Amino acid sequence: MTPNPAIMKAVENLDYRVTVGDVAAKVGLDVKVAEQGLLALATDASGHLQVSESGEIAYLFPNNFRDVLRNKFWRLKFKEWWEKVWRVLFYLIRISFGILLILSLVIIMVAIAIIVISINSSSERNDSGGGGNNSGGGMVFFPRLGFNFYWLFWWFDWGYYDQPYRYRQEKQRQKQRQGQRQKSRSSGKKNELNFLEAVFSFLFGDGNPNYNLDEQRWQAIATVIKNNQGAVVAEQIAPYLDDLGKGYSLEYEEYILPVLIRFNGRPEVSPDGQIVYHFPELQTTAKEWHSQPVSAYLKEKLWRFSEANSGQIMLATGLGAVNFVGALVLGSLLEDGTVAAQIGGFIAFVEVIYPVLLAYGISFLVLPLIRYFWVQWRNGKVEKRNKQRQNRAVALNHANNLLRQKIEYAREFAKETIISNQDLAYTTEKNVLEQEAEKADKIDAEWQKRLERSDAEDIS
Repeated sequence: MTPNPAIMKAVENLDYRVTVGDVAAKVGLDVKVAEQGLLALATDASGHLQVSESGEIAYLFPNNFRDVLRNKFWRLKFKEWWEKVWRVLFYLIRISFGILLILSLVIIMVAIAIIVISINSSSERNDSGGGGNNSGGGMVFFPRLGFNFYWLFWWFDWGYYDQPYRYRQEKQRQKQRQGQRQKSRSSGKKNELNFLEAVFSFLFGDGNPNYNLDEQRWQAIATVIKNNQGAVVAEQIAPYLDDLGKGYSLEYEEYILPVLIRFNGRPEVSPDGQIVYHFPELQTTAKEWHSQPVSAYLKEKLWRFSEANSGQIMLATGLGAVNFVGALVLGSLLEDGTVAAQIGGFIAFVEVIYPVLLAYGISFLVLPLIRYFWVQWRNGKVEKRNKQRQNRAVALNHANNLLRQKIEYAREFAKETIISNQDLAYTTEKNVLEQEAEKADKIDAEWQKRLERSDAEDIS
């Protein structure tokens, strides 16, 4: 059984001595899963079990347990190696779409230029052979499109005749970039995307911002329970859940069942008929628990259209538009089917791949447009869920008398059991005979203290 990476990370964060409740709260795992994972990890990584006088168990791991596992499990080695390789592969995939855009533009423009030059040369030969006079021989109009080839370059040089305006705009952009760099340095954020990465972000976005929402949810719930020493009411958990149900489901707090199952909780009924919940597994810890900060409610992040800045998005959109228009122009030139046959070579190759170029040009503009409306739709749902959770948190902060009574009753079940090294009845770190001898010495010392205390009381 390959060790659970989340449990391994939790053990490291908790200084290599943990209980099942510590790990379940840190990672948000099901208590049974955490227990099985810790037992497996202790077996494979030369960990030790420490049993207290009351029967509670703590797990102690060596600081180099990852090295022990790495030497034992080839799968763990392979996973670490693959994670490094995948980071490189995924980066190459990300930049490949920007490279394809540039390559498509180059192919289209070069193909158009070759075809136009070939048509011009053919026209000049025909005119010279026929003795005609054509003062506009260098000006070729594309069939059916009604504009000059050189108009295409207007897309690249649209501000050529307004140099002062372009100069001011460029200066303004430079100042904005400098401000962004300074802000990025001061806040310690990563550098912004390069253009090739920005193209991928423009097309496909940057992934789900709430990919680990369930992990955050269960960690927050477990933290709330631990902060309240293992005893809570349902209203304290509600701001971290989604749908609470309606009618009887809401009235009888059925939404709390997944929490009880996950953390092995138990319901308790107050004399007034109110239900509170306590979690014995989360009340046991390897060291004293200090209250941890936790958000008032689970807040989902809004989806972003792209992490690329506005300049990169505008550039990607402009190049995509040029690519699409260029593909249409190229298609009009190749339409009669004789051009490629006459020129051959590169133009014949372009004619073969033209459907791919056109499909890429269309999808480059259509896909982000569809995704934009999809992001707006998703964000509407996210905001609705966030608002519902926020309202529950506000209701908890303005608790009425009945809710305050429930919370007071829950505190009767609140406690914390710390497994210290002094309270151990047994540990796998030492052999049984050595522990029996130490235990006997401990008992003798305790009896000696009691006898001395008894003698002191008799003398007095």
